Amino acid sequence: MANNPQFSVLMAVYRGDDAGFLRRALQSVTVDQELKPDQIVIVRDGPVPQDLARILSQADDITDGIPVDVIPLRKNGGLARALQEGLKHCRHDIVARADADDICLPHRFAIQIPLMKDLDLLGAGIAEFHTDEADEGLIRRLPTTAADIRHVLPLRDPFNHPSVVFRASAVEAAGGYDDLTRMEDYWLFARMVHGGARVANVPDILVRYRVGSGAYSRRGGLEMVRAELQLQGAMFKTGITTPVQYVRNLAIRGGYRLVPAGVKKLLYRTAMKTGWKR
Repeated sequence: MANNPQFSVLMAVYRGDDAGFLRRALQSVTVDQELKPDQIVIVRDGPVPQDLARILSQADDITDGIPVDVIPLRKNGGLARALQEGLKHCRHDIVARADADDICLPHRFAIQIPLMKDLDLLGAGIAEFHTDEADEGLIRRLPTTAADIRHVLPLRDPFNHPSVVFRASAVEAAGGYDDLTRMEDYWLFARMVHGGARVANVPDILVRYRVGSGAYSRRGGLEMVRAELQLQGAMFKTGITTPVQYVRNLAIRGGYRLVPAGVKKLLYRTAMKTGWKR
């Protein structure tokens, strides 16, 4: 593994995160990994409770000496702003994203990092779980080839954000993370693909994604409808979607935001199993 490039892991933490989950997430991206990162960057997005602050202060011990840079932000500004700030502190061009409550499987970086010599953005499959990380729930596998990724891009996000590895230079070339409610990743990846970034997904399940009880409810409501309108308008103006795709997305994706959580869950699970295929 000596020939693999050095890389950073980028995370963000805010007051609503769980200290125990953060500790487990940190272990999973460092001491558990077959190929260990060279740097961890954690953006503290505004003030956090004492238990989270304690974990952040102990981070170097939790990672068994892998350097951890904690970047404190005075106010909570949201995930996009936190990640954009964190990128400024990543010492390596190759950056792996990780969330503060998910679990990366031990072979994640050993699989993804060697592939980055020919790529700008690489995702992977993820498996949902609720409380027990050994319980495998819904599997989210997405298209693996650049052609299939471009095919599905106008309708849905073709990457699982907590699983991606990217080149910071390619993210910067696309304009970086833009503050767009809960869709900052889709908007970034859409611009990267549209701009010619070299992209792929591996089919392997490399992240266990923690799903809370209100996950499907949070995908709906007027705030998400407004965010959907903003996203679709931006994608249309940029030329990522055609007029027909724009209208279709407003009807399908906008309508999805307004249906009850139970219906949303059923539609989402069906889409994850069949929706990206040609």
